[in-house]
Amino acid sequence: MKQTILRYGLLSGAVAAVLMVATAFRLKSSTNFEHEYFYGYAGILLSMLFVFFGVRSYREQMNGGVLSFGKGFQVGLLIAIISCVCYVLTWMIVSEMIMPDFMDNYLAHSLEQLQQSGAAQAEIEQKTAEMQQFKEMYKNPLIKFGLTFLEPFPVGFLVSLISALVLRKRAV
Repeated sequence: MKQTILRYGLLSGAVAAVLMVATAFRLKSSTNFEHEYFYGYAGILLSMLFVFFGVRSYREQMNGGVLSFGKGFQVGLLIAIISCVCYVLTWMIVSEMIMPDFMDNYLAHSLEQLQQSGAAQAEIEQKTAEMQQFKEMYKNPLIKFGLTFLEPFPVGFLVSLISALVLRKRAV
């Protein structure tokens, strides 16, 4: 079980890492955050397909074709967690080496969007203060790790749940 979880978790994490780096380079030369969100989450979903393949592999190769929902969910969730950790570690490197100005660019983009929406000056000032506070919080590596982990984890959780439901098979 450990070998299957590790193999598929690292494969999923590698796909997530490669797609994140590609997205980072695209974002570096663009200010269109909306499109990059789409590509980012599409990459996360694509990488989480390995959760399904890992659960299926465990059922077929390690468990003789039998899989309970609980065991399938456990295997899927552990694969997803490994993938998420790879994703976070990649972001920690990317955000320091490739995009050290990401947070400044993101805040500027968010404020520009707010101004274009016709928000009142008081609202813009309040959001600016909130964003500056968030920027300071984000400098803490533990907070950055936790917030970044929360990007792919819900997708991994759902894919684990769906995989366990679809792939469960009782002994005959």
